[in-house]
Amino acid sequence: MRARLALYVAAVCLCSATILSAQDAVKVDPKHYSVVSENDQVRILKVHYGPHEKSVMHSHPNTVAVFLTDANGTFTFPDGKKQDFAVKAGDSQYSPAGAHLPENTTDKGMDVIVIELKGKTAKAAAKPATPAKPAKTDAPAKK
Repeated sequence: MRARLALYVAAVCLCSATILSAQDAVKVDPKHYSVVSENDQVRILKVHYGPHEKSVMHSHPNTVAVFLTDANGTFTFPDGKKQDFAVKAGDSQYSPAGAHLPENTTDKGMDVIVIELKGKTAKAAAKPATPAKPAKTDAPAKK
């Protein structure tokens, strides 16, 4: 009987961990994420991490990120795998829906605008996000 109860408790904990790992970034990490604008097609987030700050596990639907500062960091995914990233100010990238825990690994702050796409194809998935390689912009520098 005790073994069956222990197995039940373990199953509930595992299910809860999966549910908790896929929560809205703005709700679970308001220190780093704030809503700039929202309509029926997109939600635009302002993201700021101080030096060596990290988030909590959260999810996004399909997104486009525009980096406002140079940044280096690490994404940790629900399965424990990690992926380092390095971007330059002005880089942009598309990421499919998924869950992750971002960390700024530099001595400088990191600022990003994240555009979450809404709609049937943009619903958050239960699988980890896999960030695409940043795209360089060819826009001329402002004088």
